[in-house]
Amino acid sequence: MSQINLHHLRLFRAVATDGTLTGAARRLNLSQSALSSQIRMLEATLGHDLFERRGRGLVLTEAGRIALDHAEAIFRTAEDLSATLRETGRARRALRVGALGTLSRNFQMQFLRPLIGRPDVEVVLRTGSQAELLRGLEALALDVVLTNLAPARDAASFWLVHRLAEQPVGLIGTPARVGPTPRPLAVLLAQEPLVLPAPDTALRAAFDALTMRLGITPVIAAEADDMAMLRLLARDNAGLAVIPPIVVKDELASGLLVEAAQLTDIRETFLAITRERRFPNPLLAGLLGASTTPP
Repeated sequence: MSQINLHHLRLFRAVATDGTLTGAARRLNLSQSALSSQIRMLEATLGHDLFERRGRGLVLTEAGRIALDHAEAIFRTAEDLSATLRETGRARRALRVGALGTLSRNFQMQFLRPLIGRPDVEVVLRTGSQAELLRGLEALALDVVLTNLAPARDAASFWLVHRLAEQPVGLIGTPARVGPTPRPLAVLLAQEPLVLPAPDTALRAAFDALTMRLGITPVIAAEADDMAMLRLLARDNAGLAVIPPIVVKDELASGLLVEAAQLTDIRETFLAITRERRFPNPLLAGLLGASTTPP
């Protein structure tokens, strides 16, 4: 492979940022044909197409996304050279993670913990809806999506679904609400107000099926689609929360909350979604291979 021309790399970054040859050429004060020629020379050097045309714009290919990551690292190092002279030999790699907005923050941190604090790694975390995150994954703007919702798959799908952990679900509340004497699950469900996941979640569907089997009509104190809100409602003694213990592990450890009963028939599954890629991010291999099942 020929030596990479950093001038070509800088022009490539400008086109990637603008999304069009016309706009980038205008900002760079170059003709569009000259800029296009420079980009083709860089592609020839790297041996891969860096862009594909969609409508009137240009979209990065997978090789283009990787090239942009490295270009950003190269120019960031060059710009910070005077202040970070002793660090210039240390290459940094980015991992772009999307997480469902309602997913447990404790679980997200547990998944990312092997990378947190590493001087050679930059973790970029984005939250959003499942649809938004999958679009980012499809566009190669994300390396992995953390979720508890399995995406629809068919013969044409390129999603890869990695099952990271399965967590039991408990009925959790303050010590004052749970009381000093254990009570059967059916009694707790019938007597205590409950804080439940939103009706459109898999966890709520499983809970509704459980109460139907037991012939119980629960008293619902609150509903939320955000695990963090369920945690806060349980802490404020709004009722007994149907929630995986990992979401409130700090409160359980401190005694602020206690588990009144375990819903043995209900499990929360945590997933990592990736897509088929020719150049997968090497940081992912260690994370997906590690056991993330909570203790």
